[in-house]
Amino acid sequence: MPADRLSTVFSALSDPTRRAILSKLALSGETSVTALAKPFRMSLPAVSKHLKVLEDAGLISRARDAQWRPARLQAAPLKEVSDWVGSYRRFWEQRFDRLDNYLQQLQKKEKENGRPKRSK
Repeated sequence: MPADRLSTVFSALSDPTRRAILSKLALSGETSVTALAKPFRMSLPAVSKHLKVLEDAGLISRARDAQWRPARLQAAPLKEVSDWVGSYRRFWEQRFDRLDNYLQQLQKKEKENGRPKRSK
């Protein structure tokens, strides 16, 4: 995934309204702008602007059926974001493993020195 596309997707995901729209689409599938706008205190044009940002990021697609323009989740960019974030998982797991080893060494030293364990 090119960095510019990744930035576009992260930018689209940075807004809580857009994340809520994606959640709703994930649960309901294809949904109209009116239905997507219902839980928010904003106008239909404002919701349409959010949908445009999501569409530009490739996170949704919109169809046209007469007057009805349903939106549908496109999950591929989310998988790409997950893969990118996942590349840092090994780094964090190694850090947590080192921290765990250090804490075990401290506990061992406390037992060897006869210090009582601290209660929580």
